[in-house]
Amino acid sequence: MKHCLCSIRSTALAAIVVTSAALSVIAAPVHGQGKAEVGNLAFDNVPSPDLQVGKGKSFKPKDWLEVEAGITIPATNADQKKAGFINQVTVKWYVAIKNPEGKGVIKLSKTINHINVPVDEEVFSSVYMSPSTLKRLTGSDRAGKGVVEAVGVEVLVDGEKVGQASEKQKALWWNAGSLSDQSDKFPLLNKDETPFQMLWWDRYAEIQKDR
Repeated sequence: MKHCLCSIRSTALAAIVVTSAALSVIAAPVHGQGKAEVGNLAFDNVPSPDLQVGKGKSFKPKDWLEVEAGITIPATNADQKKAGFINQVTVKWYVAIKNPEGKGVIKLSKTINHINVPVDEEVFSSVYMSPSTLKRLTGSDRAGKGVVEAVGVEVLVDGEKVGQASEKQKALWWNAGSLSDQSDKFPLLNKDETPFQMLWWDRYAEIQKDR
């Protein structure tokens, strides 16, 4: 999905343009690990999967908010080239949502560690917001992507940023100190934390499990 750049309605997020412009000069160079190619950040409403196992139960699927991006990273050392894989890739997600209290926007964030990531091959990373969280934010069972004010992602290998992307706002908007991170109250979830865990398996990068 491809979105047009548009102005941010909230005063809080609009002020980030100045901050982002100043920081973009610093963030432009990427050294060390080959620069990752990050595709368009696509976000959409996705209904809960209706999977029947044994005796079916009647329910009306509600909408989840899904945000995803395709990521391609080249190998830059002999071990990666030989294996054809990068051991771990960290993806940091940021989503700006209209403040349910009616004042500006809030920031939600999620860090996902992907493992066994193939080099020079596009794999996808994604985050989700549950129907209950969406309803708490919007008051509706079917109001997901419309509340999104901005989306951002950073890609790191061995702690070094190798790529980033932003949608509906300039990159690095997520670093603005004026934004309140309310991820504990309104959590973003990785794919394995949702009913979509077993779906579209080969499309997405493997997620490292907590041990």
